[in-house]
This record gives sequence, C-alpha cells and structure tokens, in this order.
Amino acid sequence: MSLSGIERLHRIMVRLRDPQTGCPWDREQTLSSLKPCVLEETYELLSAMDHPEDTAHHIEELGDVLLQVMFQAVMAEQEGRFTFDDVANAIADKLVHRHPHVFGDVTAKDSATVLRNWEQIKQLEHRKESRHSALDGVPPTLPALLKAQRTQEKAARVGFDWKDADGPLAKIHEELAELKKEMEALPGKRAKPAELERVKEELGDVIFSVCNLARHLGVDSESALEMTTAKFSRRFRAVEAGAKAAGRSLKEMSLEEMDALWDEAKKNGSAADGSLPRT
Repeated sequence: MSLSGIERLHRIMVRLRDPQTGCPWDREQTLSSLKPCVLEETYELLSAMDHPEDTAHHIEELGDVLLQVMFQAVMAEQEGRFTFDDVANAIADKLVHRHPHVFGDVTAKDSATVLRNWEQIKQLEHRKESRHSALDGVPPTLPALLKAQRTQEKAARVGFDWKDADGPLAKIHEELAELKKEMEALPGKRAKPAELERVKEELGDVIFSVCNLARHLGVDSESALEMTTAKFSRRFRAVEAGAKAAGRSLKEMSLEEMDALWDEAKKNGSAADGSLPRT
C-alpha cells in the first residue's frame, strides 16, 4: 500500500534524524538552531503567495514550511514529548471548538460576528493560563508594523475601536501636528539622539495611526508598505539605468537631474504603478 505524502515525509524525517544512520546536519539541529530556518522559509512562502500563478513555486515553499513543522515534531517524538499527530489533532480540536457556528448550534451572520465569538472563546480558553489581557497572544517577535495591526485588531474585538475610518483619519492629522511641533522644537538639523526621543515618539504615533486607518479600510498595512517599497525600487532602478545610459553616476548628478529621471521613470512605468512621491 502506498504511503500518503505526510506519511512519506514523516518517514524521511525520522530517517534523517536517526542517531546512527541519519544526516549529520539534521541530527545536530536544535529548536534554537532552527529558528532562522523557520523565519526564512516563512518569508519565502510570503513571497511565493504574491505569485500564485507559479504553482510549482507555491507548492515548493509550502513544503519547506511544512518541513519545519515536521522537523520539530520528529525531534519532539524522539524526546518522547509529542508527535506530529498530536500537533495536527491539537489544531483540529481548536478549529472545531472555535467554530461553533459551523460545528455547533451558534449563529454567526458575518465575519465580524465570527471574529468577536473567536476572541471570546479564546479568552475563556486562556483563563486557565497566565493570560489576563485581551492583547495577550500577540507574538513579541512580529515585525513592528504587523505587531501594531495585530494589537489594534485584538483591542477592537473587545470593543475598543473607532466606529469608522473617520476616527483614525482625524487621529493622523492630530499626530502629524504634534510631530511638527516637536520637530520645530529641535535645536538644529544635527540633533543628538537624546533630543530626538520626543520626535521618535510622535513619529511612532503617526505610523501607528496610519496602520489603524489601513485596518479600518480593510487594507493590510504590511502588504501596502511592501507594495510601495517595491514600486519605489523599480523606479529608482530606472533612474540608475537612465543615469548609466547618459554616462553619469547618481553621485555626480544634481537632485533636479535625478528628479527629471524619476519623472521619466514614472511616465514610462506601467499604469498600475500609479503615482509615487520621491520620498
């Protein structure tokens, strides 16, 4: 009888981790040494998700992430702590428990109701643990922008939120005014780090408020920033190419000359790029 894909992967990983006949590198790995691998594979999967039409690549990156899960499960199995089935059953049990509108008799008319119910169920589950805040559970290692959005989402699920996008939009204007005030109070262009702390704080408030607006508009702030950064990179590379074609380097050019190349790059770019300020 042929093995399923997951059974085959498990057998291969067990063999790689065999103390006598396995792979020296795989045998040496620990939870600590695997952390960079998990992070790298996650980001590579995120990249593949931007191009779902490349099915082979998407499958490959999903497999690399699954390998990290299986790797840790086999390590735990060898130590007598848990197995891959324990991992799969734990998430299956959680999904059933947190979807009473599907597997039980609870009614949920829309996604907002589902999220509220989900958060309430999580709070009940975590009463047995050392979690006392609605914000508990946001991974401290998340990138700052993603952490901000997840924190806002958790606060919103217990009702601490603006009623619509007008709230965070007004907050952005308020925070920008406070930032401008702190900038004007700086002693000069070469302010010392200690003198920049208030500016740093106010700038953080602006970014947090922009993230809040994105959430209200249904836009993922991390993806939005990534898209704009990629757009800037395409156009800047076009500016570099334009300078090279003219036999110049950017360091030799004035800002006005570079701006002219930038405008040309915008003009020749795809319509999907839209407009992008130099900054």
